[in-house]
Amino acid sequence: MRGSPWSGAACLLAATLVTGTMAAQQIDPRLDRLDAVTRSIVGALVDSAVAAALPTEPLIQRALEGATKRATGEVIVAAVRRLAQDLAHARDALGGTASPGELTAGAAALRAGASPAFLTELRRTRREPLIVPLAVLTDLVASGVPVDSAAHAVVALASRTRDADLIEFRRAVERDIALGAPPAAATAAAAGLTAQSVDVNAGARQQRPGRP
Repeated sequence: MRGSPWSGAACLLAATLVTGTMAAQQIDPRLDRLDAVTRSIVGALVDSAVAAALPTEPLIQRALEGATKRATGEVIVAAVRRLAQDLAHARDALGGTASPGELTAGAAALRAGASPAFLTELRRTRREPLIVPLAVLTDLVASGVPVDSAAHAVVALASRTRDADLIEFRRAVERDIALGAPPAAATAAAAGLTAQSVDVNAGARQQRPGRP
């Protein structure tokens, strides 16, 4: 039987209480919507994220989302802990220079089923920020595209396209799926058309007067 999320949570709560009243005063006031026990545990998780140089806003927002949905404290703690782990895994895959936005997008991509190897390959492939490519992959998977198909297409396009091209690629895939195309086939077709369009536009820029 799966262990209760409270087993590790109790340890985190104990660690938080040891720090005394000063630490309790540092808990984000937005977390006052949570009950006292849940607030203390989530606060400890946030403190751990700070110590690990991970973004904390996504953790706070996840806790507040749970409060809005009237989730139990146990569910909220488990969700925040999972997100903290995903952020740490994203940082491992993307490297220590990844921005908070990239880590958040990377965590979402991992949650959607992308592998850490995909995140690492994307970092090697693209010099620009990775927020949009990672978000595009997550959106494609949410639209029914197999994660391997989505990852292959995004990596193939990432080094040669701008963010706007990737967004248009995602829209084309979603449009074709809505019209009845199989998700994997729609992704492959849209990736090919996007690559062709990028190549044509690059050639046109090179042929403009005054350009070498």
